[in-house]
This record gives sequence, C-alpha cells and structure tokens, in this order.
Amino acid sequence: MATAQPAPQSTPRPPARRVTSAAQAPRGYVPSTPLPPARPSSMPASAAVSQLPAPRPAWELRPVEADATVVTAQRYTVAPGDTLARVAQRTGAGAEAIARANRLDPPFTLRAGQQLDIPGGRYHLVRPGQTGIAIARAYGVPWSQVVAANDLVEPYVLRSGQRVLIPGDPARASTAAERAAAFTLDVDSILTGGEPALANNQAPARPQPTARRALPATTPVVAPSAAPGRFIWPVGGTIVRRFGAGASGERNDGIKIAVPLNTPVKAVADGVVAYVGDGIAALGGLVIVRHGGGWTSVYGHAAKLLVRRGQAVTRGETLALSGATGFADRPELHFELRRGRTPVDPTTQLPRR
Repeated sequence: MATAQPAPQSTPRPPARRVTSAAQAPRGYVPSTPLPPARPSSMPASAAVSQLPAPRPAWELRPVEADATVVTAQRYTVAPGDTLARVAQRTGAGAEAIARANRLDPPFTLRAGQQLDIPGGRYHLVRPGQTGIAIARAYGVPWSQVVAANDLVEPYVLRSGQRVLIPGDPARASTAAERAAAFTLDVDSILTGGEPALANNQAPARPQPTARRALPATTPVVAPSAAPGRFIWPVGGTIVRRFGAGASGERNDGIKIAVPLNTPVKAVADGVVAYVGDGIAALGGLVIVRHGGGWTSVYGHAAKLLVRRGQAVTRGETLALSGATGFADRPELHFELRRGRTPVDPTTQLPRR
C-alpha cells in the first residue's frame, strides 16, 4: 500500500511573541510557573547538551557501503522447488518487490512454469545491525523515499538478508557532497529508519528497567504494545508557539512551552526510549519515546538528558531537564505527539488546564 510522505520537520523561526501576563497567554493552557525571559542577544544560539554515557547511534556505528545490485527488469520462469526467497536470491531483486509486482499474497506459493515480472532497479542487501538512516545516507536518498518505494510499514524494522529498493537512477553515480546534501536527519527518519536490522533468528531485546545499563546501539529493542492511555503534560508552563503553520508559513510539528531552565521534563505516558541525543540541530537535546498504539512523544531543547535508548519509562518519569539548546530562543520545551508518522496537535490529546 502507498506510504504517506512525512510531514516536514519544523524549521528555525523568528523569536516567538513574548507573553508577559495571563491576559496575553494563549487560550487552552494556564501557566503553572513564571514565564522565563527571552534569550538575551548575548546568549549563544546553541548550548551544550549533557547526557549519560552511551554508544553513538547505530547509523553512526554501523555505516553502510553503497554496493547495491543493479537489476534489469525481466521475466522469470519459476523452476520446480523455487520459493519467493530463492527467486529473489537468483535475480537480485527484493522478495517484497517481486510479490508486489505480481500481486502475490502470503504464503507466496509459486508453481513451476509460472511467469513472474521482476522489477528493475538497484537493490541494497541489508546486513545485521544496519539502519535505514545509514542506508539512505550511503546512497544520498531521503529515507522517506526509500520507505515509500518499499511500502514499509510499522514497525519499520529491517531484516538481515532483505533487499531494499533504492530509488533513483542506478546509472548516475552521485558524489559524497551530493549524498550528504540529499539526506537530512529528522524525527520521522529516526522513527522509521533508526532501529538496527534484525539478524536471522534474532529476537529484539527487552527494554531496560533503568538508565544504569546502556544497550548496544546495534541491538534492536522490542516496541511497546500496550496502549498509552491518557497522556499527561510533560511540563507546566506557557505555550509560546502553537501547532501548525506560523505567520510566515513555516510549520511547527508540535508546541513550544516556555519554562524555567532545568525544569524536569516528564514522560507523558509509559513507553520505551527510542532516541536520546542532539543529532537534529534545530531541536538540541532530544528524547523520543515510543508508546503503544503507534503513538510517539518527542521532547526537544533539553539541556540535560537523563535516560538512555532502550530504557522503559513510566508516565511522569523524568526524561530530561529543560534548556535552550538547538534553535530555541529562550528556555523552553519543544513537544510533539505523533500517531504513526503523522504529527498530532498535542493540545487535542492532553488534559485541559
């Protein structure tokens, strides 16, 4: 089935209108703490992010070599004993791509003499621990295009031995500079391409109960299955930027909540930490938590990160301390809720205050 393209990541914005009284505060939210001042002009545009010792993300630890097999579109006659996997191995094309091209349904039973259309293109063979992000970077293709070309769906975990179709012209070799410019790390790419590929017969690891132990970055982690229930507010404060398009046309995929520096940032529901770091420049210190039911929560601009990837967290547990990192213009929290790949206005899901 077709895969929706991701919403664009929020971009740098002009300084938000400063709210100095309750009368000026946005409707739908009552500040529980005094509003901190806007960032002084002397304050640097980005501050350092403190976090627990942990390995670098899997897409940095396990780089990918662009060694895709270029397959010519062809017709293949099924031989006795052929399976879909064997046809994929013989032709170099992806099993999933062959199934889609021929409208084959599970369990993908083939019969001798059957004619199959083999879709042409370049196919990357996934190795254990490789991530979608690293694959996209190697070929200079936006990961969202790879997701769409392969009809990838939740939970977007690749498998060792899987052949992934890489969009683009196989005959055109891109430069390293072009490949770097074509790829941008954003929340959607972390959610859909950040988990390392499962090796054959490998089961994902169980989430860690505390931050004492860091899981290896190349170890896949079990996604939560239980529905998150009711969400809580991650912080008390004043909304200084609302969800959606701004006055100048830029889009915000969440809300910005102004809070004092080092305010505890709480998990809005039970879940598993999917990402901790500062790899998205605009968001600074960042924590992403997966919840059941396809929900994800995102917490940006933190000064101190207190959890690790693969850690199980409970509703109300402190994930980070607020800051003014990234492109924040004051101490604030950038907060998002996503259902699948779609950003949702958090104020429609959080309790009224």
